[in-house]
Amino acid sequence: MTLPKVIYCEEIMREGFGIARHDITLATRVAFLDKLSETGLKRITLGAFVSPRFVPQLADFEELLSAFHPKDGVSYHAFTHNWKARQKALTFAPPLTIEDEVLTLFLDLCDVHQRRNVNRSIVQIMEAWPAMIEDAKFRGVTQARIAIGSAWGSNFQGAFSQEYRMAFIQRQMAVLKQGGLEVIEIGLHDSQSFCLPHHMEMDLLQIKRDWPSIHQFHLHMHNARGMALPSIWSALRTLERHDTVLIDGTLGGIGGGQYGGNGIASAMVPTEDLIHMLEGMGVNTGVDLVCLIDCVWRLEEIVGHATFGHVSKAGPRPKTSDMFYDPNLPAIESLQAARHFRLGEKAYVGEAYSPWREPILGPFLQEPPLKTNF
Repeated sequence: MTLPKVIYCEEIMREGFGIARHDITLATRVAFLDKLSETGLKRITLGAFVSPRFVPQLADFEELLSAFHPKDGVSYHAFTHNWKARQKALTFAPPLTIEDEVLTLFLDLCDVHQRRNVNRSIVQIMEAWPAMIEDAKFRGVTQARIAIGSAWGSNFQGAFSQEYRMAFIQRQMAVLKQGGLEVIEIGLHDSQSFCLPHHMEMDLLQIKRDWPSIHQFHLHMHNARGMALPSIWSALRTLERHDTVLIDGTLGGIGGGQYGGNGIASAMVPTEDLIHMLEGMGVNTGVDLVCLIDCVWRLEEIVGHATFGHVSKAGPRPKTSDMFYDPNLPAIESLQAARHFRLGEKAYVGEAYSPWREPILGPFLQEPPLKTNF
């Protein structure tokens, strides 16, 4: 199988802590970020310059930027939704990485969510595009990206048709072309968890037919209904070797917006699950999955509840004999006991039992055979 180039962006500091408890201290988040930077992740979004009235958890974002300890080889980013936010980010570069300016047109396809999230309607957003384009051109910007939010549907308005999606992508394409800007990327954001894997495949194939010059894609997939990872898999098998896809996710799958109606249940694709899948498919991510799992466990202590990923609970697939479970491992029942893959016997002290009278032995307790003799 040929796969596109994958760029992964860790969003826990923005998406996760942006909807977590309000009393998590700056010192706690700084220490967590420093630990996260040691996992091998290459790209981390730290937060956004937004009004604390809308996201009070990010009120001390600028203090965090001054307090954490950047690691060489990791690029740190801020969500810059407009020119004003970009200018603010420039005052913190470094540690922030500021990429070449590209005009972004973003539109939420659910008018209700658009109004709840940024207090402006779809019509008001589109009316602002011509001025945004002229301002970008005045500053010498020549390229643009387009993105649609709530792309596949909305808790307030139901599922959206492919025709509806493509019509708004076409509208953005047309206004940018008329303005003389080159579109280099298309983003699909499942803000309200309506995507299904076959929708992803159909839409990417349609986009590649209609706009064959586009080879950069951005997927921001919420996971309230468990379809983020299957939909990302569908995207990976649909895109081609010469394509590049930027995928957002969060450690433990913690994330979500306050205004879509699902709260923290909005979730996102769990970083550890996606990295585990990519590595299993032969993609070298450079991420230390064991360190990543340790970070998930620390995150659960900080937020005070279990996270939504799977690999942090059951462990990665054992690949070598030193990772295989002991055939005489006692009965394992709880999530705590299941952590024996990382903690050993101390994970199940006080709760394990072994019903077998004799040790489990046999000819197959070795590396998996290539063939059988019967």
